[in-house]
Amino acid sequence: MPRVTVHLLRHGEVFNPDGVLYGRLPEFHLSDRGRAMADMVAGHFKALADGGAAPVHLVASPLIRAQETAQPTASALGLEIVTDPRIIEAENHFEGMKVSKAELFKPTHWRYFINPLRPSWGEPYVTQAERMLQAARDARRRAWELGGEGAQAIMVSHQLPIWSARRSAEGRRLWHDPRNRECTLASLTSLTFDGDDVVGVNYSEPAAALLPGAATTPGA
Repeated sequence: MPRVTVHLLRHGEVFNPDGVLYGRLPEFHLSDRGRAMADMVAGHFKALADGGAAPVHLVASPLIRAQETAQPTASALGLEIVTDPRIIEAENHFEGMKVSKAELFKPTHWRYFINPLRPSWGEPYVTQAERMLQAARDARRRAWELGGEGAQAIMVSHQLPIWSARRSAEGRRLWHDPRNRECTLASLTSLTFDGDDVVGVNYSEPAAALLPGAATTPGA
């Protein structure tokens, strides 16, 4: 079967001076650092293109931070951004709040902690993984149509959906400690497909130089 790589790109840093968990809220744009991260990722993909391995298909979440992260790569590679709602951020009860111990201990939230393995405070991990991997398989098929064997696609999404998709692809349990996610801002989780099967996972940080000092809001 033909092998195709789909890069799951997390968006860059967001301007969020209040430190809220912004989730699916609109109008959370990239910060200056986030735009620089997006430019660095675009440079990374342009270098791949110059080496003969140009991505041929670009997909992004409908949220503005994902669209803004995708734009420099679209310009560098001459690609259209295809918007796919399946790769949007996960739903979360705490969206719009500044999450702290004081906030979490309020009785009004207690019922959302009944099942942390699901999790009960938001969209189930399994649902996130399924929609992400379905979108990735569709991106793989489109990349194959456009570029054939060895083609590449890019999907710009969000930390938790990317991490859920990776853990599912690797056959690992989906519940986890959020502090241990390997999915930094503007990072790439690259899935190698043989047909519709994921046969390899690679992780890289093309904007690593900009990570020191970047925002670390949980779930962002």
